[in-house]
Amino acid sequence: MAEFKRHEALVAEATECLESGDWACAERAVRGLLCDAPHDSNLQLHLAGILYEQERFEECIRFIDSIGTKTPDFSYLKTKSAQLIKEREELGFEGSMHFRVEFEGHPSKSDVMEALAVLEVAYDSLCHLFDFRPENKMSLVLHKSSEYQGLGPRPEWVAAVFDGKLRVPVEMMRYREVYRPVLFHELTHSFVRAMTRAKVALWINEGIAQVVDGSRTNNPRPEGAAPSLQSLTEPFVKEPSEDKALLLYWYSQKMVERLLARNPSFVHFREFVQSLRKMETDDALEKFYGVKTSQLLDEVK
Repeated sequence: MAEFKRHEALVAEATECLESGDWACAERAVRGLLCDAPHDSNLQLHLAGILYEQERFEECIRFIDSIGTKTPDFSYLKTKSAQLIKEREELGFEGSMHFRVEFEGHPSKSDVMEALAVLEVAYDSLCHLFDFRPENKMSLVLHKSSEYQGLGPRPEWVAAVFDGKLRVPVEMMRYREVYRPVLFHELTHSFVRAMTRAKVALWINEGIAQVVDGSRTNNPRPEGAAPSLQSLTEPFVKEPSEDKALLLYWYSQKMVERLLARNPSFVHFREFVQSLRKMETDDALEKFYGVKTSQLLDEVK
């Protein structure tokens, strides 16, 4: 009985720590569970992911190499770890309280420090807005070549992306009116990911980021037919047509704005966003706003 209670306590602790992003706590609990079930592939994957999230990439690779049967998820973590080790060795870096800036080539010191200053201001603003403070330090990559742009091949219209790191072309730092909203936009994605553990529909994610950065607020509706529900939930960066991508972004922002029109309280809105960590999109929409995704899309149409 005592052993059963110990096991259940470890499961509860691991679940809570994983959900909150407390990696040190999660590691202790998962290692404790692995002592009882050393070949449990789900626990092994959790431990590999925890090492990866803590940027202990070499340990992550060694651990994955030490286990037997491997799923594609293990291969992904190993490949990403190797890629990020390479980036860490090849790129220069500067740091601040909440960020690490990695940069390719030799951008001016002022550009790098400006990026850090903008990110720290954005960080404080988003912490206040969402009443949430991420557990882990965040990374920005200022890149020149496609090797460090993340996500592999992508359409020409895509500039900055967030794939666990904020990745911005270093040339963008020449234009303050461009890079400031871009950094706010991509950092918002980082906050949403941390709050929801990536369990959020793309249209909500992109809509929130655009409302926060404010750069497209007054843009007119782009030409073209309204997007489908499916296209609004798939990664926009896979859309080869810039015109269609603009439609997806426009509809995403308008759909989020419709939610805020139903209830202008941002406290209510952030509770809705945080609920997406455990609830399906339409269930959360109905609970907080009395509407489904399809109804919102129809309203915007």
